[in-house]
Amino acid sequence: MDEYSEKRKRLVERLKKEIGLSEKVARAMLEVPRHLFVPPEVRGEAYNDYPLLIGHGQTISAPHMVAIMCELLDLEEGDKVLEVGAGSGYHAAVVSRIVGENGAVISVERIPELADMARKTLEALGYTNVKVVVGDGSIGYEPEAPYDKIYVTASAPRIPAKLLMQLKNGGRMVIPVGDFIQHLYVVDRDEYGQIKTRNWGAVRFVPLVGENGFRE
Repeated sequence: MDEYSEKRKRLVERLKKEIGLSEKVARAMLEVPRHLFVPPEVRGEAYNDYPLLIGHGQTISAPHMVAIMCELLDLEEGDKVLEVGAGSGYHAAVVSRIVGENGAVISVERIPELADMARKTLEALGYTNVKVVVGDGSIGYEPEAPYDKIYVTASAPRIPAKLLMQLKNGGRMVIPVGDFIQHLYVVDRDEYGQIKTRNWGAVRFVPLVGENGFRE
């Protein structure tokens, strides 16, 4: 076992104890090499449980937050998932391992250079069920809608109506909302299309920029 594999294993074991990681999320996080999704100069910090800068004013989320969002989404094999904010591609990679080859992750990233970086890393690792597109994630991605699950990796001023419209009946969205004070919301659309939200708790994310987000 190499140095990174050992660090990754220790991180996942700690998350199992601290947040009660499920087996399917633990397996995905063990499989995905986070160190390959960060710039070379911070690779040694890849398995520390905090966000890291990835360029263009953006960060890769702390591993515990990636894990929590995966757990809250209640991802299933075969789900079609919309990710708003690809960043370096790490979060999408973890989700892709949970939904499996019969599932799909459509990831929208507004910064072309980050989208390109994410796409190249995912392709190099052979993750064929992730599609990275450049665009305004705050309005979703209509060509692939509707989605079983949606998650947003940046904080919105409010829950975007266009994302709700792209969520299937019976689907779920996880999204941080707020400016200086942010909370993570779990949004469920029931089989009749009715929306129910619950506040999971306080979080800290970069702002969601776009038509239904904050101004740049």
